[in-house]
Amino acid sequence: MLKEQMETYLSKALSENRAELFKEEKEYAERHHLTNDFTIIEKENSTRFTDAYIERSNKETEELISEESATFLSQPLEYLKINRNEFLYIESTWFELIGVETLSLEVDDVFGAYNALFGLKFQKKMGNALKAYLNHELQGGTGTYSLMFNQGDGVWDINFP
Repeated sequence: MLKEQMETYLSKALSENRAELFKEEKEYAERHHLTNDFTIIEKENSTRFTDAYIERSNKETEELISEESATFLSQPLEYLKINRNEFLYIESTWFELIGVETLSLEVDDVFGAYNALFGLKFQKKMGNALKAYLNHELQGGTGTYSLMFNQGDGVWDINFP
């Protein structure tokens, strides 16, 4: 699925015979031979989330505390451990490329572990393939996950501690 999304993204750049990509996307496109017909300009990674919409909210009430600019992302992740009553909600156009709707980050109140929750835009029928992929990739003890199809939004809700 990622390859198709990258092909779609790059096909939009064909009209200009060049594409602007960050290092990771550029390496992926080159590895899958998707860059034969045009020039790739590598974008500076520090600019990736300049378009991001970021909210800090209260975990209990989900009440908005503050909207933040992209510079907030330069805060250390430890910010969430210090402010355990908050969670971050992030939207970015770059999430579209990998099929992610939004991302929420928080610290678990009981265990103090960081949690990432995001909606993955896969069809419901892809559930078995998605589970097999996650089980294979996470078998090295790198963590567990929870996965549930959200009928209302039509996305897979994935939670990684």
